[in-house]
Amino acid sequence: MTEAYVRAGKVNWIAKGSDVGVQERTLEPGQAIPWHYHTVITDTTYCIEGTVQIEMLGPPERVLLAPGQSHAVPTNRPHKITPHGDRPCRFLLVQGVGKYDRQPVDPETWHG
Repeated sequence: MTEAYVRAGKVNWIAKGSDVGVQERTLEPGQAIPWHYHTVITDTTYCIEGTVQIEMLGPPERVLLAPGQSHAVPTNRPHKITPHGDRPCRFLLVQGVGKYDRQPVDPETWHG
């Protein structure tokens, strides 16, 4: 049985519609948006404070975002978001355009 997904960190919804969502997220060290991918939507992360780390598979890649920087993770690419280092990070997460879907993935067994 799959555990229910619980949103990590502090979540402040800016906009939530049928085909787009915008959240302000704050993650403390040790917190993570766990490995997952989307089949329809793109996740675009805009760093506001701290350093945001986005790890991806297919191929393996790590992106570090400083305040003012952004990165878009395309559909079907597994990714995980964490703060980098020992400080929290705050960012806008823009998800869309399309119907939200979230597919959990185990990075140890995923074969893209």
